[in-house]
Amino acid sequence: MNFISTRGNVGAIGFIDSILMGLADDGGLLVPAQIPQLSQDTLTQWSKLPYEELAVELFALYMGDDIPRDDLKALVHDSYSTFRDPEVTPVRAIGDREYVLELFHGPTFAFKDIALQFLGNLYGYVSRQRGTVINILGATSGDTGASAIEGVRGKEGIRICILHPNGKVSKVQELQMTTVHDENVLNLSVEGNFDDCQRIIKELFADVEFKQRHHLRAINSINIARILAQTVYYFYAYFQIAKDGRDAKINFSVPTGNFGDIFAGYLAKKMGLPIGKLILATNENNILERFVTEGVYEPGEFRSTHSPSMDIQIASNFERYLYYLYMEDPQAVTELMNRFKTEGRIVIPADKLQTVQADFAAYGVGNDECLDTIGKVKRESDYLLDPHTACGVAASSKRSESGEITVTLATAHPAKFDESIRLTGIEQQFPEQIEALFEKPQYQTLVGGSNAEIAEQLEKFF
Repeated sequence: MNFISTRGNVGAIGFIDSILMGLADDGGLLVPAQIPQLSQDTLTQWSKLPYEELAVELFALYMGDDIPRDDLKALVHDSYSTFRDPEVTPVRAIGDREYVLELFHGPTFAFKDIALQFLGNLYGYVSRQRGTVINILGATSGDTGASAIEGVRGKEGIRICILHPNGKVSKVQELQMTTVHDENVLNLSVEGNFDDCQRIIKELFADVEFKQRHHLRAINSINIARILAQTVYYFYAYFQIAKDGRDAKINFSVPTGNFGDIFAGYLAKKMGLPIGKLILATNENNILERFVTEGVYEPGEFRSTHSPSMDIQIASNFERYLYYLYMEDPQAVTELMNRFKTEGRIVIPADKLQTVQADFAAYGVGNDECLDTIGKVKRESDYLLDPHTACGVAASSKRSESGEITVTLATAHPAKFDESIRLTGIEQQFPEQIEALFEKPQYQTLVGGSNAEIAEQLEKFF
C-alpha cells in the first residue's frame, strides 16, 4: 500500500515513510492511494475476532511489507494489553437502541490513547529498525498531549514537545501532561487558543528545511497512522452490536473538533462497513455543523465551552474529506485550500452539498444543552457522561430517527472534566491514577504564540 498527498505533489510512499513524513511535504495530508474494499465474507470473518486481532488485520491492509506480521502483532499487543478493559473499547447500552462506545480505558482515560499508544510504539520500532532519532512535535486541545507523552515517555531515540493553550484545557488534562518529568518530554504552555497552537505546528512542518534538520515527526491526527488506528473501533463496535441480532444499519454519533475521529468512521464506511449515518456532533464552535447544513466552511467567533477539547475552529483533517468529496482531485483540493488561506472561507456548490449531506448529519450542542444531557442520562440510565460524549448523545437524539440504532463515541472518562460535571450538581469519585496527579509538581514553560518563540524552544530542546 502506498500513500499520496491530497495536493498531488508527493510521490507514492510506503507506510513507514508516510508516518515519518506526517504532514505531506507539499502542505497537504497523506491518504491511501487506494482504499481497500472488504467483501461480506471478510466482514463475517472479522466479526469473530477480538480487538487486537481485528487491529492486526486492518493495519496489515495498509502496511504492505513495511512491517512483518509477527512484528505488527507484537506492536499491537504492546499497545493494547495494558488497557483497563479486556475488550479495549467495550460497548455499553444506555437505552433500548442507544449505545456508547467507551474509548477511555487506556492510560490517560481518553480516546486518544487508542491511536497514540500504537503510534508511540510504532515510532519506537522505526527508531530501532532505522537507527534514527525521532523528534515529535504536536499540539493539543487537551487529550492528545497527555496520550502522546504517555506513549513515548522514556523511550530511547525519541523526544517529544507538546504545545497546549495556556489555561484552556481542563485541570486534569494539564496535570496529565505537565507532571511528567522525563528528560525526553517538553511541555510548552502557549498564550492563545488551540487553533493558534495548531497553526504554529502546521507552519513549522511546512518549513521543510526546519522539519528535516530537526527530524520532526507528527503526533497529531494529521498523521495517517492516527486515522487508521481509530478506524478499528468502528468495526469492533459494529460487530459487537450485530452479535445481538441487530441487522439494521448502525449510526455513529461522533464528538468532533479536528474531524479526525469522524473521518476514521468515514474511512470505515468507504471500506465497506455498513454504517448508517455519521452524525457530526459539535459544540458552540460549530464551523463543521455549518459546513454540513449550508456548505460554508468559515471560522467564527471562538467560544470557550464545557467541552474544551472540541473548542476548535479549524479542523486539521478536513482536507482529507475534501479530497474524497472532490473525487480525489488534488488540483481541486489545492485550489480550495489556497482560497481558504487567502479568503478565510470555503463555499461548495449545491451538488457537493448534497453529497456532504448524504455522508453526514450534524448538530451543534449549546453549553446548557450539554449539561442537561449529562444530568438526564445520569437520572435515566445511571450512566455518567463526560461533556464531549454528552454532545454526542445530544446530537444523536436530534439526528437519529425513531427505531434507529446509534452508537455515541464516549471519548473521555468524566473524571477528566470534573469542572463541567460539578455544574450539574453531580459528584464523582476520581480513579486513583487521576487523584494522585494533584499531589505532583508540574513542569511546563509558558511561551508566546509566535512561530519564532516556539522555534527557539525547539532549537534548544532538540
